[in-house]
Amino acid sequence: MMRAARMHGVGEPMVLENVAKPTAYGSDVVVRVEACNIVPNLANILVNWTTWFPQNPLPGLPAIFGLDPAGVVEEVGADVHGFQPGDRVYVNPGRHCGDCPACRRGEHIDCESYAFAGYFGFTASSTKLLDRYPYGGLAEYLLAPAYSLVRLPESISFAHGARFGYLGTGYSALRKAAVGADTTLLINGVSGTLGLGVALFALAMGVPRIYGTGRNKALLDRVRALAPDRIETHSTLDGPVDAWVRSRTGRGVDVYIDALGPGAPHEGLIQGIASLRRGGRAVNIGATAGMVPFDVHHIMDQQLSFRGSIWFTAGEGQQMAQLADSGLVDLSVFENVVFPLEKVNDAISGVENRNGGFSNFVISPR
Repeated sequence: MMRAARMHGVGEPMVLENVAKPTAYGSDVVVRVEACNIVPNLANILVNWTTWFPQNPLPGLPAIFGLDPAGVVEEVGADVHGFQPGDRVYVNPGRHCGDCPACRRGEHIDCESYAFAGYFGFTASSTKLLDRYPYGGLAEYLLAPAYSLVRLPESISFAHGARFGYLGTGYSALRKAAVGADTTLLINGVSGTLGLGVALFALAMGVPRIYGTGRNKALLDRVRALAPDRIETHSTLDGPVDAWVRSRTGRGVDVYIDALGPGAPHEGLIQGIASLRRGGRAVNIGATAGMVPFDVHHIMDQQLSFRGSIWFTAGEGQQMAQLADSGLVDLSVFENVVFPLEKVNDAISGVENRNGGFSNFVISPR
């Protein structure tokens, strides 16, 4: 048996219970959870998901949630060859079926049944994968496919490794946007949980000039202090983003990444697109919600591109671990706020009081 925090009804507090510990078979592993990140959006998912997106399933209740676990491999199935007990890992929650057309092309995040274990599914058929892997990170142990594991070097703590989910979302967006040493980059929401990760990995990938926006000027000053010769910041309280960007660049930026959350006004996204130079690229990772009015003629004439990007692969996660291990990404900027499993409801409600993206709320089941 093991301890786990489970939600029995939508929006209800989680209850600490004893449940059966999983067993590894085939190509699956059992991981002893050392840390699980509490993402800022978790409270919304638990309370509002079935109303906002009724077509996309939650795990069957009662459910063990927890999107971002890190820990130690405890047991491996007979068909697992690359990992062994004792390995330190981050567990990517993305689950794919392996046999739909997208999976057969190797495009696993586009799987027709893609799901986040311990969080939600993206299509009606995701239920199969949620049922197959019903363990999130808010428990002492979880079951996961070996393909989801990212090796964590000793230089990365479990608490920082449990931050990889939102970090990976930003890193994958940067790769899709093909940033590099010749790229100027705008990040809307740079001081938030998503945006700060984008900035850190953009610095590691050689981006010479980063323009970041947000509301809180004190947090923006902290972001700028990470690399004052390469980062400039602007409070949206001081005027439109596009006017500021053009005053700094003259021509606009090469890449715009929107890290604003579901409750953000649409003006930020629209102003971000207006900040692009001719031929510029926009990537949305923040989940701005609702119908946003685009001037599609302008997008056509200026040869702009706009795309969404969700999550990241385990391979990209391994690249992130290597960047951090080499010192190109400094994860020590994240301030760990650690709660025991018994305090999971306090952590979920308390994350609203985080210090922007610098706070790292973590559950430790040990």
